[in-house]
Amino acid sequence: MIVGTAGHIDHGKTTLVRALTGVDTDRLPEEKARGISIELGYAYLDVPTLDERPGARPPEAGALPPRGADGMSGRGPDRIGFIDVPGHEKLVHTMLAGASGIDFALLLVAADDGVMPQTREHLAVLSLLGLTRGAVVITKIDRAEPSRVAALETEVRALLAGTGLDAAPLLAVSAHSGQGVDTLRELLFDAARRTPPRAGTDLAARLAVDRAFSLDGVGTVVTGTLHAGEIAVGDELVIQGQRARVRSLHAQNRAVERAQAGQRCAVALAGLAREQVARGQWLTAPAVALATERFDARLTLWPGEPRPLRSGARVHLHLGAQSVMASVAVLNGEAIEPGASARVQLVCHAPVGAWRGDRLVLRDAGANRTLAGGVVLDPFAPARYRRTPERLAELAACELPTAARRRERLLALSALGLDLARFAQAEGLAEPLQGWALGDAAAEALTARLLAVLAEFHERAPDELGPDAARLRRLVAPRLAEPLWQELLAGLRATGRVAQRGACVHLPAHGVQLSAVEQRIAQKIAPRLAAAGAEGAWARDLAKDCGEPEPLMRATLARLAQQGELHQVVKDLVVDTATLAALAATVRRLAAEHGPVTAAAFRDATGLGRKRAIQHLEHFDRIGLLRRVGDEHRLRADSQWFAEGSP
Repeated sequence: MIVGTAGHIDHGKTTLVRALTGVDTDRLPEEKARGISIELGYAYLDVPTLDERPGARPPEAGALPPRGADGMSGRGPDRIGFIDVPGHEKLVHTMLAGASGIDFALLLVAADDGVMPQTREHLAVLSLLGLTRGAVVITKIDRAEPSRVAALETEVRALLAGTGLDAAPLLAVSAHSGQGVDTLRELLFDAARRTPPRAGTDLAARLAVDRAFSLDGVGTVVTGTLHAGEIAVGDELVIQGQRARVRSLHAQNRAVERAQAGQRCAVALAGLAREQVARGQWLTAPAVALATERFDARLTLWPGEPRPLRSGARVHLHLGAQSVMASVAVLNGEAIEPGASARVQLVCHAPVGAWRGDRLVLRDAGANRTLAGGVVLDPFAPARYRRTPERLAELAACELPTAARRRERLLALSALGLDLARFAQAEGLAEPLQGWALGDAAAEALTARLLAVLAEFHERAPDELGPDAARLRRLVAPRLAEPLWQELLAGLRATGRVAQRGACVHLPAHGVQLSAVEQRIAQKIAPRLAAAGAEGAWARDLAKDCGEPEPLMRATLARLAQQGELHQVVKDLVVDTATLAALAATVRRLAAEHGPVTAAAFRDATGLGRKRAIQHLEHFDRIGLLRRVGDEHRLRADSQWFAEGSP
């Protein structure tokens, strides 16, 4: 269990931790000279097992057994880690760096001083971080009359009303005389025994770095609270895009081979220089490493705020051990009233690590007071359409209580499918997911759209077999992920609802078999088309040369085009597929060498006249091999026309 102290400066936080643990957390010379905490301090206290306590009795039926040093029950004594935070108003940012990782809060109020400004702000921070486990300690009772202590207890209980700690026990102690210290220590032991593991093994390792230093013979060491997952010696982790290996590991101030969520850790990293690490960075498993400058969250404005929080407000964002400036965009309306909650988008001035479910705190632009707290909903927030009903429905899905339910609902809402890898990354899941998933309703809607587009295409261009798969995707669902598109097409081909020849997709009825007469005419025109080459042949000339009626010739040419045997470049001018494939290869070569293809370059490369060259380029534009931009024709990278032998 991690215990965090909180309270006004000089209210006895460091002294109380020393009385409980025997450790002085003021380690810096300046701290000792001035008598105040400037940096985060740490101390540890072993929790005795129940049978080690004087006069111990067997645990009651159903009681939680003691947890072990690795956070699992029944495996040796547990250890409480204390984070002693500064109380000075100018060091609240340091307090927040430590507060995000605690399980149990100790809010201290000095009997001779009473409730002070940082008492109130630290209480706000703890409450806004969602902490509900803790105790309030009235310190220095040896300096006040019993009546003063009793009055202060009443005042403090009123202060706690409506906060996350409103049911917290209240104790009176004197670290100087020892009065009440043993009672507080026993309360902490009991709380530690009842603290469940912070997170299961389904989450990947994430440690918020709050200190970094170098040790001779060890190298770079980072410390922080392990928010999720496990870290083991030999693991490869990521920090700021740099990979590093865990050389050695301490958890709760003990050398270990493995640490788990909820423990204070010191991680020695191989392959990383001290200068590459700073407070606020995240040490994570590679699969979940992320840095975002825009994320959506659920935010609650502190009830004591005098005015609403409006869109456009600039704030200090505290997340994990990191602090950056950010701007607020309220997604439900334009402002959040004091005590109210709403969804917001936070646009950060620097990248931050943010995973779904992480707690955050906002302070005002001048860093003078704590404004609000909340929880991350989606680290991959869109810059556009962030207030649409569809997007708000997705955010509602992100607030469901389990990853399984969130995934199920997001899949149902995703008209273009769910990126499973990005979902797992946002959730911080230890088991990476691959590929995309498409819900049943979305698949049915896309199928209906695809069949309608094909029917319209065949009606508009009866002499063409069909669009290539890439062009069809642009017509049906241009934002659909390519793997999902291929999966959808494969399913429709398997059930016979569409047919595909090479790159061309068509309705089955559109690609009918040739009749005996049509096959006879096809045999007659094949050598003539081959001889015509890129110049092509006109339908009337083919009818005359073959001794066939023009209407029958045109009908046969249309059937052959539907079969992919030839192409109608302009009305009644046809070219065989082999010739057009050679022209397409020339286009691809020119595009690779020069980028955009011009009519002049294509004319010179093929030896065609300018008019015929332009007609071929425009045909390639129509079928989706090229895209016309001004006087240039640009190759579509996703087009499969005439690639690897396709028609």
